[in-house]
Amino acid sequence: MTNLRSFGQDRDCAGGRGLGKLAALKNLTTQPGELYRSALALLAGLLLAVAFPKINVAGLAWLAPGLMLAAAAGLPGKGAFRIGYLGGLAHFLATLYYLWNIPMNKIAPITGWLLLSGFLALYPATWVWLCWRCFPVRLKGAENWRDLLGRFLETTWLQRTLWALLCAALWVAGEMVRARLFSGFPLNFLGASQYRMLPLIQIAAFGGIYAVSFLVAWFSASALCGAAMVLGRPEQSRRWMGEIFLPLLIAVVVASGGARSVLSTKAAPITLKAALIQPSIPQTMIWDPAEGPKRFKELLALSEAALTNKPALLVWPEAAVPSLLRWDTNQYDGVTMFESVQRLALSHGVWIVLGADDLEPNAAAPGGALFYNSSLLISPSGELTGAYRKRRLVMFGEYVPLARWLPFLRKFTGIGSDFTPGTGPAPFRLGAGGAKTAVLICFEDIFPHFVRASLEDDTDFLLNLTNNGWFGESAAQWQHAATAVFRAVENGLPLVRCANNGLTCLVDGQGRMQEVFFPETQDIYGAGFKLVEVPLRTEAAGAKTLYRRHGDWFGWSCVGVAGLALATTMKRRMRPL
Repeated sequence: MTNLRSFGQDRDCAGGRGLGKLAALKNLTTQPGELYRSALALLAGLLLAVAFPKINVAGLAWLAPGLMLAAAAGLPGKGAFRIGYLGGLAHFLATLYYLWNIPMNKIAPITGWLLLSGFLALYPATWVWLCWRCFPVRLKGAENWRDLLGRFLETTWLQRTLWALLCAALWVAGEMVRARLFSGFPLNFLGASQYRMLPLIQIAAFGGIYAVSFLVAWFSASALCGAAMVLGRPEQSRRWMGEIFLPLLIAVVVASGGARSVLSTKAAPITLKAALIQPSIPQTMIWDPAEGPKRFKELLALSEAALTNKPALLVWPEAAVPSLLRWDTNQYDGVTMFESVQRLALSHGVWIVLGADDLEPNAAAPGGALFYNSSLLISPSGELTGAYRKRRLVMFGEYVPLARWLPFLRKFTGIGSDFTPGTGPAPFRLGAGGAKTAVLICFEDIFPHFVRASLEDDTDFLLNLTNNGWFGESAAQWQHAATAVFRAVENGLPLVRCANNGLTCLVDGQGRMQEVFFPETQDIYGAGFKLVEVPLRTEAAGAKTLYRRHGDWFGWSCVGVAGLALATTMKRRMRPL
C-alpha cells in the first residue's frame, strides 16, 4: 500500500511534482509538540464556540470536533484526554461567559462559571480519548507527523468510515449522558448550532436533536480522514472526496427531505391569538421587595396596551409577579395583586397564564410552608383554574444541594431557602374544548426527554415562561431559544416562549422562529409585547412525529453502539494505552 515512506523513496513515481510536494511536507518530519497540539485544541474549542449564538457561524461546528481529534492523534490515553479537555474547556468558557453577568458577589458567578465549564469539558475530553481508543490500528509512539499519517492511512476506507461513524455515536452517547447526569445540562448540544438550518434539522422529528449532532460529528470525523489523505498521500489527493462522500450524501438527502417538509407546511385550520408580555425587569429589581408595586404597575400597563388587540390569551413570563400572588394581602390602589389580575381577565374576557411564586402550607417544612416556582392559569371569569409547579430546579439558583450538611453554601450563593420541585405535568386547558398547552418554566424546555414526557395526546402547543434577566443582554437568551427550537421540531408542535428580557417569540412545528424582534427594531431585550397567532390542530390523527411516539430511540441506539464498541475494544486490547 502506498504511503509517505514509499512516496519519499520512489521519487520517479511522481516526477518533479513528487519532489515539489515532498519538499513542501518537510515540516511533517518534526516531532508532534505539546505546544502545537494544545494550540490546535484551543483553536478547535473556540471555533466550536463561534458556531453557536450570538456569532452563529454554523459551518464551523462541522469542522471543530475533527480538529480536536487531530490535536490528540497518536497520544497515549492520558494525553488524548488532556488535549480533549483543553479544547472542551476553551469551548465552554467561551460560550458560557455570561455567567459573569449574574448580579451578585462576583466570587460566586465566576466560581460557578469555572466549575461548570470544567465539569462540562470532561465530555469532549472523554470523547477524544474514546475515539482514539477505538481506532483500528496503533498510533501511539509515532516518531513524527509523517509517521503518524502513515500509520493512520494503513487502515482501509471501510475501517475509517466505520470509525467516523463510531465517533459520531460516541458523541451522541456523551450528549445523552450530559442531558441526564446530575440533573442534566443539555444546553448547546452540537446539533443546536444548526438551529437556523431548517431543512437539515427536520431530522429531529425522527431522532431528536441527537440525530443532528450525529450528522455533524460524523462529517467532522470524516473530514479529518480526508485531511489525512491530502497530507499523507498527496499523489492521490483527490481520494479525500471519498472520505466525506457518504456523510455528505446523507446530509444532502436529509436536507432535501427536510426542505420538502418545510415547504409543504399547510396553514393551520385554527389559530389562537396570544399577547406575550416582556417586562424586561432587571434581576436586581426582582430581588428588591420595595420595587414590587412599581414593576407590577408597569406590567399591568403593558398588558392593557397589548389587550387593545383583543387576544384570546395573555401571557406573563416567569417571575413577572413580584410576590406570592395568591397569598399577598397587601393593597395596591385599593386591591390586592390577585384581584388586579382577576379584574384584567374579567374586563377583557381573556385567559391569562402567568409566572408567580406559590406556596403550600406544611407544618413539617422550614417556615411552615413549601415554596414553588409556579405558573397559574386564570380564566376569563377571573377564576384560578390551573397551576403548574416547576419540576426541574436550577442548582444553586433555586436550591442548594447538600445545604443541610454544608450550610455555608447558602451564604456563598445568597439563597436563603429552597424551592420545592413539582410532582408532575399540569396541562392547561383554555376552556371546554379549547386549546390545550403543556407548560414549562425556565430551562425546562432544553430537556428533550422531559418535554416529550410533559405532552398528552391532545396537546396543541408548548408554552415556556422564562426569565433570562440573570444574564443581562448576552448570548444566553439566544442559546436558550436555539436549543428550545428543537423541542418544537421533535414533537411537531408550536412552542410559545414568553421571556422577561428575551427571547420572546413563537416557534412553529418546523422550527421557524417568528416575532423574534420588536417591531421596526433589531432588539430582543427591551420591554414591550408581541402578538402571535399560534397554530392549533396542526397534527392529523396518528401523524405524531417518530420522536414524539418513541422518544430517544436514536440516542439510546448510539449509547448501545458505543458500549458494544468499547467492550469489544477493551476485550481485544488492540493496543495498550
